Amino acid sequence: QVQLVGSGGGLVQAGGSLRLSCVLSGSIFKANAMGWYRQVPGKQRELVAIITGGDNTSYKDSVKGRFTISRDHVKNTVYLQMSNLKPEDTAVYYCYADIRSNEYWGQGTQVTVSS
Repeated sequence: QVQLVGSGGGLVQAGGSLRLSCVLSGSIFKANAMGWYRQVPGKQRELVAIITGGDNTSYKDSVKGRFTISRDHVKNTVYLQMSNLKPEDTAVYYCYADIRSNEYWGQGTQVTVSS
């Protein structure tokens, strides 16, 4: 059974940093794209950052220059290094994997940035 387990969320002051991690297990196939989405109550889930199998990356405009997505292909893990966090980054962050055109989601990890 394919599982994505995310971790690393928490409470941080504005300007601080957090690193999210997400481990993929249970798949005999390698993930194509992996990434991070976030969602706040009452709003749609939005893409934050994505990284392809070839390590090409793409970011939401508002996080460019502050967030960095990376991937360890051996450990089947995707990371999101978040720096200079702002209160508007507060959300539940979900990791995501595309495996042979099937979507898989992690359980979500809360990130709260206080002003």
